[in-house]
Amino acid sequence: MADLTGKVALVTGAASGIGAASALAFAAAGARVAACDRDLAGAEATAKLIGEAGGEAMAVAVDVTDADQTQAMVDRVVAAFGRLDCAHNNAGITGSSAPTGEYPLSEWDKVLAVNLTGVFLCLRAELPALVAGGGGAVVNTASFSGLVAVPRIPAYVASKHGVVGLTKAAAVEYGRKGVRVNAVCPGSTRTPMVEGFSGGDSRVEEAMAAASPMRRLAEPEEIARTVVWLCSDEASFVNGHSLAVDGGAVIQ
Repeated sequence: MADLTGKVALVTGAASGIGAASALAFAAAGARVAACDRDLAGAEATAKLIGEAGGEAMAVAVDVTDADQTQAMVDRVVAAFGRLDCAHNNAGITGSSAPTGEYPLSEWDKVLAVNLTGVFLCLRAELPALVAGGGGAVVNTASFSGLVAVPRIPAYVASKHGVVGLTKAAAVEYGRKGVRVNAVCPGSTRTPMVEGFSGGDSRVEEAMAAASPMRRLAEPEEIARTVVWLCSDEASFVNGHSLAVDGGAVIQ
């Protein structure tokens, strides 16, 4: 298992799903963790689980669409823990479902604000702190929808393709400064967001599972382990890569 003893990790969207699993995985690898989310109670619950398991964590309230809040988040983590070594920019939303020609502009703006601008604002705050600490690693949550098209969710697809491009841009700029920037591209994963999208309809979940050659959904912990690996020295020469963790969905 990756060893992050003595490291400090920041995770957005840490109240549930992949973010919560990622925060717990960072702690299990030895890192001190900042669980960050707009849902402060959820972030506090994640931090509590880490503490109960013998780790060290803090909860931070943040709206990733707000530049002042993302900067304050990083400043608070550095003030509390003394440094920042790893960041998982994971906060995201799906948005509503409709054909591109009928997609509401308000939904487009909302999805892009969280999924793409939110990642940019987090990077803008995190990268100087990582450089100041001597280097580190960032993982942005994209999606297999950032690698291939999925119908009826144009804002989500566009935002996640944008995350893949933004990841490459940051990796080119900051690799020489000791900061690696990668993206993880999960397939359908058993999270509250996916459950909300399916509406509890087992037929929808079965269709999602059928998109993967493995014929099942991912568990959040499977994505989280990949995130921690990408932030560890085990992935020391992996930079600018968008890694599909989708059971093979994109190869079909």
